[in-house]
Amino acid sequence: MHKQVFSSDSAEATFALGEQIGKSCQPGAVILLYGDLGVGKTVFSKGLGKGLGIDEPISSPTFTILQVYESGRLPFYHFDVYRIADIEEMDEIGYEDYFYGGGVCLIEWADLIQEILPEDWISVSIKKDLKQGMDYREITLESAGKAGIPAME
Repeated sequence: MHKQVFSSDSAEATFALGEQIGKSCQPGAVILLYGDLGVGKTVFSKGLGKGLGIDEPISSPTFTILQVYESGRLPFYHFDVYRIADIEEMDEIGYEDYFYGGGVCLIEWADLIQEILPEDWISVSIKKDLKQGMDYREITLESAGKAGIPAME
């Protein structure tokens, strides 16, 4: 497992990190996104989408579970599984087509579906540290399996 820690002092910096990762993502990448409400998961997601070349507005799929964006260099599948009551709901969505397809999956609250996650993934954990300031975030990237942390510019 590989690990890198980044500091962000603004929403713009969190967006930029997401964008860098999006630019270097390869087909089949699965990114697990963790963080409490209000830490910047949606800001990071928007940056990731921009890095993938998505030209449409990106929003959190809280009530739909899955948003699909196909206008970029790779398809972007944005999951928010917070409202999944039963893992079988993921079967109904056809998650395997997305997890093992040629696009990039971003899964918020992935710990709720841990038993069906692929072996190869990159996790992004965003945490506030109020001692460092209201806008400060510590962003930790880790990878498992064959997935590697994308190269940063």
